Amino acid sequence: MRPLLHRIAAAGALCLILSGCQQSQDDSTIVLSAIGEAAGRADPVRGPMIFPDSVVMGATAQGLVRFDANGQVEPGLAERWIVIDDGTSYIFRIDDAVWPDGSPVDARQVARALNRVIAPGSRNPLAPFLRSVEEIVAMTPEVIEIRLSHPRPDLLRLLAQPEMAIFRPRTLVGTGPFRLEDATAPLRLTSAPVSDADIDGDDDGEAAPQIRLRLRGERASLALIRYREHLSDLVLGGTFVDWPTARASGVSDSDLQIDPAEGLFGLQIRNRKGFLSDPGNRQALAMALDRDAILDRVAGDWNPSETILPEQLNSAAPPAQAPWGTMGRDDRIAAAKAQVARWKAQQREAMPPLRIALPDGPGANLLWTGIGPALNGIGLPVLRVPLSAEADLTLVDAVAPFDGASWYLRTACGACDETIIAMLDAAVTATNTGVRAQYLAQADAALAQDAAYIPLARPLRWSLVRPRLGGFQRNSRAWHPLNHLRKENGS
Repeated sequence: MRPLLHRIAAAGALCLILSGCQQSQDDSTIVLSAIGEAAGRADPVRGPMIFPDSVVMGATAQGLVRFDANGQVEPGLAERWIVIDDGTSYIFRIDDAVWPDGSPVDARQVARALNRVIAPGSRNPLAPFLRSVEEIVAMTPEVIEIRLSHPRPDLLRLLAQPEMAIFRPRTLVGTGPFRLEDATAPLRLTSAPVSDADIDGDDDGEAAPQIRLRLRGERASLALIRYREHLSDLVLGGTFVDWPTARASGVSDSDLQIDPAEGLFGLQIRNRKGFLSDPGNRQALAMALDRDAILDRVAGDWNPSETILPEQLNSAAPPAQAPWGTMGRDDRIAAAKAQVARWKAQQREAMPPLRIALPDGPGANLLWTGIGPALNGIGLPVLRVPLSAEADLTLVDAVAPFDGASWYLRTACGACDETIIAMLDAAVTATNTGVRAQYLAQADAALAQDAAYIPLARPLRWSLVRPRLGGFQRNSRAWHPLNHLRKENGS
């Protein structure tokens, strides 16, 4: 009986593989997997979106601007814009866009949607970085203005994020570039036809062929199997968690694309009580971690980082180094052991284990085999807990939505000292660019001294891409618009 079942299963798998090969050979259809839970439609004002939902939002709705394949800003709903008043006024002209029911999009609708993002009570993850927005108004049915309290050179990159897409709140329906034809898994999406005239300005241009998508949100192991067996064309959203699985899956190295992602990957202090109340103890944690050895367990060419900022950005100073930054490896370990021993000698009771929250998955397991023993080695008891559990330290793994020091510092700052939070708040309200840069530099230096965040690396983001998707480009945002998967000539 068992051999028969095996033969039936093998025959079924062969049928799936053959049908998948036929499907992936159809250049008009792209089958893709977004790593995570089942994909659907979500409202970013209600809270952060899971990755598959952000892919759906980015495909079915667009902001005033959006990202191209290289992670650069391109027109979205707005066909053009100007910046006036020394960078405190952005004026956008809305293109001739229509909602799926055929009704035109006007500036008043766009203004309402954007004001909803910055309204009190909004849980949109980008809302804290839009506090410089004073007013969003429709000047005419085709023109909208965003007025700022001070210049924000990174505003367009913020507006290009899927969290800033314009959609109707009740239906979560936007203006494309794709339309959701069927919400059952896999989601079926079809691009709006684009004529060559829209690209070349030639009124006699012919309509470019529509692109059809089949999109699933699923765990990495299923996505990898589907791709390896030629049942899909694209896998998006890979992180360090499933990197070991990707490397062992048998997929072609030539199909594996690693983004030069910028952002944060490290341990954030969540509790400033007990052992973690002393900044010297928090520094000891940072000194104990051999970043090269820990990261090599997950990915051999993953470069470590010991600073919060990747570069100076809009701070007045280069990235702040930790007090132990110039110490050698052995000296760091010795200093960390001595610090822990001094603290323990002053305690009357045994120290409870430090709870460290990490995600599930093989990459996180390998990360823990480096972090746990390293902290044990300086005399600290530790306990791994899920990301959803109460913890003393938690892993931050996030790609930066824009190139601003404020994002890095605020994201790193979990249980921060109040003086650091005050510096960051002062940077937000400062109307002078130089003054704001000084506040950011002071906050960066204070965070390095306070050790409220322990940098380990920059985020690891990977995708699997068939050669026929020639428009795919690696970029620092690790964001890949589905309307740019093919080259402009359709190849």
